[in-house]
Amino acid sequence: MPATDLPLLIDAARIAGRVATSYTGPAAQCWDKPDGAGPVTEADLAVNAVLLSTLRTARPSYGWLSEETEDDDARLSHDTVFIIDPIDGTRSFVEGGKTWAISIAVAHQGQITAAAVLLPMRDMLYTASIGGGAALNGTALRACDNAFSSTTTVLAARANLDAANWKGTPPQFDLHYRPSLAYRLALVGAGQFDAMLTLRPSWEWDIAAGALIITEAGGTITDRTGAPLRFNNTHPTLNGVVAGGRTVQNALVDRLEPAPS
Repeated sequence: MPATDLPLLIDAARIAGRVATSYTGPAAQCWDKPDGAGPVTEADLAVNAVLLSTLRTARPSYGWLSEETEDDDARLSHDTVFIIDPIDGTRSFVEGGKTWAISIAVAHQGQITAAAVLLPMRDMLYTASIGGGAALNGTALRACDNAFSSTTTVLAARANLDAANWKGTPPQFDLHYRPSLAYRLALVGAGQFDAMLTLRPSWEWDIAAGALIITEAGGTITDRTGAPLRFNNTHPTLNGVVAGGRTVQNALVDRLEPAPS
């Protein structure tokens, strides 16, 4: 299981990285998904195809959930499932930026057991396996566990500060942003930021790999109500995500409304 899955994910991520970087972001064919679901490029689809071929060939008994594959109920009959975001941060990719990631995870009975997040343009590979710790390019990671204060560094979009999300006045903290949710989670696992949050319903493929990096680095991650995350749901979304060192993460969850008013 995890001991053999992680090397597979690492190899697949590196193959996918070579495919992704063979495209020039601003020149890649790009179009908008229906219903305002955001942009997609030919690179997203090419990465999805190579991951599907590489991973499912190696593990034909595993189910498949990917942002760029039409979902169906077949994955629900599998105990173990790949959860994939071929390019997380597509807007950054399209703009020619470097802050986009390939996010690959394995979930077994709803729990993430192995994960890889690759930023090809930054030569950064975050990895984790359940019980095996988290690492960046092979160096072990440790999340911060600082007290909550106005200088607490939090990765989040500004929309999360809407007063409707909070009990009383939104808390004061040092707000930062990165385009990729997987990268935000990995940065918190690396101890470079105290926490991250996203309060709208979140797709599993954006969160799965980063969630294990957080917990294996000693951090805590839940939905916005403080409930544990479970993956491979019938509708593959989570009720927001709050992650960080235990003290800060608990402080943020305590201040949040369970759902926006």
